[in-house]
Amino acid sequence: MGRPVVAPFVRICATEENQTGNTYRTVYYNLTDRDCPLYHWPGHDAGKREVFLADGGEIRSSTASAASKDGGLETHSTMDESHLYTTAELREMKDVVAANMWKRKRGAGTWYLETTTMYEPGEESAAEATYNEAAALAEGRKRRGSHRLYFDHRWGEVPDLHDEPVLRQGLRDAYGDAMAWMDEDSLVDQVYDTRTSENRVRRFMLNAQTSAKDAWIKYEQWIACKDSTKELRPGDMVCLGFDGSVGGPDADATALVACRVSDGHIELIGCWEKPDGVEGEDWRVPREEVAAAVYQARADYRVVGMYADPPHWDDYLDVWHREFGHEMLVQATQKRPLEWWTARPTQMVSALLRFHTAVLERRVTYTPAEDRVGRKAELTLTLQRHALNAREDRRRSGLHIRKEYPKSPRKIDGVMAAVLSYECRQDAIAAGVDAASDWFMPKRIR
Repeated sequence: MGRPVVAPFVRICATEENQTGNTYRTVYYNLTDRDCPLYHWPGHDAGKREVFLADGGEIRSSTASAASKDGGLETHSTMDESHLYTTAELREMKDVVAANMWKRKRGAGTWYLETTTMYEPGEESAAEATYNEAAALAEGRKRRGSHRLYFDHRWGEVPDLHDEPVLRQGLRDAYGDAMAWMDEDSLVDQVYDTRTSENRVRRFMLNAQTSAKDAWIKYEQWIACKDSTKELRPGDMVCLGFDGSVGGPDADATALVACRVSDGHIELIGCWEKPDGVEGEDWRVPREEVAAAVYQARADYRVVGMYADPPHWDDYLDVWHREFGHEMLVQATQKRPLEWWTARPTQMVSALLRFHTAVLERRVTYTPAEDRVGRKAELTLTLQRHALNAREDRRRSGLHIRKEYPKSPRKIDGVMAAVLSYECRQDAIAAGVDAASDWFMPKRIR
């Protein structure tokens, strides 16, 4: 229920001294043009950078330096084009203004609005930080509690820009009601102008997520693998991929992926990574919970193979080898059937190339998050994030993948587990396991 604000102070953040931005220009126009209803609002005094209100209060356009010096009594703030907040000073402006309003939330009902074009990955803009915060909440990586973030992202999903009917629909999706005053044909012509880069089309015209220049898998390549008609079901013949960690300040994640032998459909069964913020302090991988997920996967599906990277999990792998390693129809080695070392350059390069090619040719598929609910939807988003985080790492042995830098919080373990599961699946096909309709699972007689 809305209520009046006593002495409102609305701050409109600007990126440069000589640029008040679209937001303040719109406010100024509405208050100074005789044809606008707000012009007749009594008692206001509108200037080029500040508006004083009749009953107290003001609307002010501020640069980074001004915002950090003022007293911090904002009741509302707008932060337009936050993808441009890429310098430490601009990010500090946003943080200071937001902190000022959090302190006065109970009494003044403060809130702020951030509007932006899609950010450029890796620039560490304020928009990228907000997008990552929304992703963390959507994936269940942090406590929701009373956290209040309304996140609205409208974009056009166009895996192939050369598909003109899909492109046109993507532009309509991105522009929404604004398409009423746009020329759709001109927009399409601009897309196909050789001087317009694909990155610019996706960011500024489709408002879609883009990828870093050295991304191993591009965003549009990954989303092209969505398939709403497919989903893993109990009893499916699958191969598992496992990439583990133990925890600690810079810990990697632990991930378990299943890949269906018949068609290469993948699903992230579980992912355990350090929560953001204070919840991640002293965090360790819940090893027993991970082990339980492995056993549950064997109960839910017909697991014919499992490739696991051994570091940090040798003790568990010893147990798994003893308990069910001999049952695997696909084995990494006869002595240690589950153990697949990612540290072997030649084999790793081959597995990565095989998976990457399958993604490009859409022979790897996954169920879209929008077609799933609860934890399964969260895990689908997690796998996408890990896939898009992977960076190309060119070495003498060939193309490997890595995080953007060694201690980066942006994990890639989910896609590494997917690579292992797909490699195991390909070995299953080579061994003829997929054709064995009457296969049986040997059991040890005690």
